[in-house]
Amino acid sequence: MNDSITRRFKKTVFLIVLVGLFSLNVAIAGSYDDFFKAIKSDDASTIQRLLTRGFDVNTVDPQGQPGLLVALREPSLQVASLLIDTPQVNLNAVNAQGESPLMLAAIKGHFDLAQKMIRKGADINKTGWTPLHYAASTGQLKMIGFLLEQNAYIDAESPNGTTPLMMASLYASPESVQLLLDQGADPLLKNEQGLTALQFAERGKRVDAVALLSKTIRAQRPPGQW
Repeated sequence: MNDSITRRFKKTVFLIVLVGLFSLNVAIAGSYDDFFKAIKSDDASTIQRLLTRGFDVNTVDPQGQPGLLVALREPSLQVASLLIDTPQVNLNAVNAQGESPLMLAAIKGHFDLAQKMIRKGADINKTGWTPLHYAASTGQLKMIGFLLEQNAYIDAESPNGTTPLMMASLYASPESVQLLLDQGADPLLKNEQGLTALQFAERGKRVDAVALLSKTIRAQRPPGQW
């Protein structure tokens, strides 16, 4: 083979490879858009087709959120269930705010999905804000009880020392405050600003929570210390 033929052959191979790479990039870009569009429309069948073709279940959107987090936030519950069942999914991936899939399920009360994630190894006691903080903030009684049954730390501290009881006292129902107290939450703990759950309740003008916390604190303190 002379030099001229060799050069033409190499150029042809190069063009074939270039066209192939271009086609692959187009296909990947199309799959990426299809993936997140299907998540937002709760289109589990399209998600399943993409995953069968090898699409990465842990792909993140432009904001850095994995698909499962996007599905739970929408919520797109059929897609979320499918993604949780996918063996390669990272159940402990977090977004820029440090939120995990289990935290989003906890705050929205998606009990069945939370159960499924915990069975597959989702972290209940992650560092920082935890699923129990999130469940307590919206008064998800069933979720709170379940997380505690699964050994969630009842007095978990957020980065600024806030506990689930403090979150429930400020934002949630008196029933959630009572449940946490009944399960042993410490009403005397303080966050980094020196605030107790009672002070959270007072700031939020949560009259029922103030009464419950005051009663519990009186019962815990010896006479003369209240």
